[in-house]
Amino acid sequence: MTKILTESNSAMAIFLNELRHIEIQKDRMRFRKNIERIGGLMAYEISKTLDYKPVEIDTPLGTCESVRVADQPVVATVLRAGLPLQTGMLSVFDRADSAFISAYRKHHSNEDFEIMVEYASCPDLEDRTLILTDAMLATGQSMVLSYEMLVKQFGEPSKVHFVSVIASAEGVEYLEEHAPANADIWLGAVDQEMTAQAYIVPGLGDAGDLCYGEKG
Repeated sequence: MTKILTESNSAMAIFLNELRHIEIQKDRMRFRKNIERIGGLMAYEISKTLDYKPVEIDTPLGTCESVRVADQPVVATVLRAGLPLQTGMLSVFDRADSAFISAYRKHHSNEDFEIMVEYASCPDLEDRTLILTDAMLATGQSMVLSYEMLVKQFGEPSKVHFVSVIASAEGVEYLEEHAPANADIWLGAVDQEMTAQAYIVPGLGDAGDLCYGEKG
């Protein structure tokens, strides 16, 4: 399943509008906060798909029957632009485990590059729910390579959720082609174009730089 959350009207569109806006996005703190907000909204949607089990809650006046998540997910992110998105997810899944993947573009020329995935820190994933986040889904290669590294090193999850704020149509097609059968894809919006340098158009620019400053 691929779910594009701006296909129906919600606060998601408001936060995305500010992320894209050429003036508003200059405020780094607000830019990061808007990505966090989107992470929280996406986590809420994903929470509807998880397994729950009954629980009794003792209140000051009695006992209340309710439910809780049966097994806490692992929320992973691709550094560095994915950090605020992961933070927003963890505001909902506040008992989840975390994982981190180092991935970057190694440029051979202006238009020729390869995705390098060099490091991952993650708990055991065997038979767990994995939520893998990255702010932007351009070519889709970073997400797929990050997933493959996690599975190779830490085990096979029982369910996978891929999460991005903005994706290119090409990146969505690539991810759908390479994602495992037990995966769902959650996106804020899908843009139809991508430049020769693999930047999404209209997109929002370089999410990592906008969050944390330009790289040296």
